[in-house]
Amino acid sequence: MAKTWVLDTETKGTGAHVVPLRRAVGGSAPKLDTVTLRRREQPARQPQPASTPTFKVVDVMSAAVVAEGVDARGAVDALAGMRSVHYARVYVRVEASGRWRLLTLAEQRSLWNMRAASNTASPTRLGD
Repeated sequence: MAKTWVLDTETKGTGAHVVPLRRAVGGSAPKLDTVTLRRREQPARQPQPASTPTFKVVDVMSAAVVAEGVDARGAVDALAGMRSVHYARVYVRVEASGRWRLLTLAEQRSLWNMRAASNTASPTRLGD
């Protein structure tokens, strides 16, 4: 069984020391007042319907916002005029906090690869 320790300050100028509770009060353990903290009941959260992510593309060289509030297709189109993935910073809107989160380099490269794939794809004609 674990012991309860208290700080004994009944010393004569030598400082206080820690002793077991039973020894500090003469052998019998007094009843200690305890406090129990309870959390408030939280209402059950309803799952939010999945919404399409909103992107913001910023040009690194000029710090100008190239596109803001666009979907993934718009972000890919905004990257079309840039020479490298490193020339842009792409952010996604986090709905829970209402803030913009910078995409990781791997996520930005995924968008960049979509840009490259859309540039090389040739439109197909109907009836050919």
